[in-house]
Amino acid sequence: MRIIKGDNVIMVSGKDKGKRGKVIKSFPKDNLVIIENINLKKKLQKPKSAGKKGEKIEVSRPVAVSSVMLICKNCGKLTRVGYKILDNGKKVRVCKKCSLEL
Repeated sequence: MRIIKGDNVIMVSGKDKGKRGKVIKSFPKDNLVIIENINLKKKLQKPKSAGKKGEKIEVSRPVAVSSVMLICKNCGKLTRVGYKILDNGKKVRVCKKCSLEL
């Protein structure tokens, strides 16, 4: 999976189209990512101790990787991710627009 934790992304489809956020967690086996303040769902939380009330909280739910696009740290444009193998054998992600490391 080409998008990892800590990347800045933008939604390119769905109800939150155009919103930007940071990837909090990724699930490579399922091709899903959780992005802060995107795809919020209400969740009823039970009271933690006796005598207190339960509450409704908003939780970010997973989104398909295909509906987000990476924002390059160097050029600031929406980009696809490529890979390059360095001389020492290390594999790094590169921006397809500016060809610099991400």
